[in-house]
Amino acid sequence: MNIAGLQKMTLLDFPGHIACTVFTAGCNFRCPFCHNASLVIGQTPEQMEEEEFFSFLSKRRGLLDGVAVTGGEPLLQKEIAPFLRRVHECGFAVKLDTNGSFPDRLAHILEGGLADYVAMDIKNSPQSYGDTCGVPVDLDAVRESVSLLMQDRVPYEFRTTLVRQLHTIEDMTAIGEWIRGARAYFLQKFVDSGDLIDQGFSALSDTEMNRYADAVRRFVPAVALRGVG
Repeated sequence: MNIAGLQKMTLLDFPGHIACTVFTAGCNFRCPFCHNASLVIGQTPEQMEEEEFFSFLSKRRGLLDGVAVTGGEPLLQKEIAPFLRRVHECGFAVKLDTNGSFPDRLAHILEGGLADYVAMDIKNSPQSYGDTCGVPVDLDAVRESVSLLMQDRVPYEFRTTLVRQLHTIEDMTAIGEWIRGARAYFLQKFVDSGDLIDQGFSALSDTEMNRYADAVRRFVPAVALRGVG
């Protein structure tokens, strides 16, 4: 598997766990506001062999209890399922991040018990999805992934990074109707990482973030904010 980066410890990426974060290279989306552009477009070469990673992991028993796998889009990796299985066999819980565009692969992972928590991006309302992702999107596939997670096989969250130039209150209402009753939905404040695919994007104010959350809350009571002071 193409491990393009490793954060050796995080208290934020995997709720309830002290984890490391594995970054995979490559993505089938081109969201212009993406903060990991070099990973998405494949400019980051493989930085760690699998055996090196598992050697690192074996030395972190008792210090870490989870591994978060993110990207890029991890489900592009052909070796993702055996990789996650091996992480489990080493005694660590797994969190998987995904854009939801590969429901068959996601279903395989869920059915195999290979993920203990899944975080799926909801990029925007259905009518604005393609513009937000920067490429044509099979929305039926994304909808199928949403449905899979809402079967509650594992704990999950949906999340949307809000960008002033791309998201409206009306979009929030449409998303709320789409994922009505979801167990957890996070609205994340956009941050310019300096490694964006495109430029010219800005964050909403904290007040606006709260208004957007209110628009969703009547459909998804479990909506919360990230990145708001």
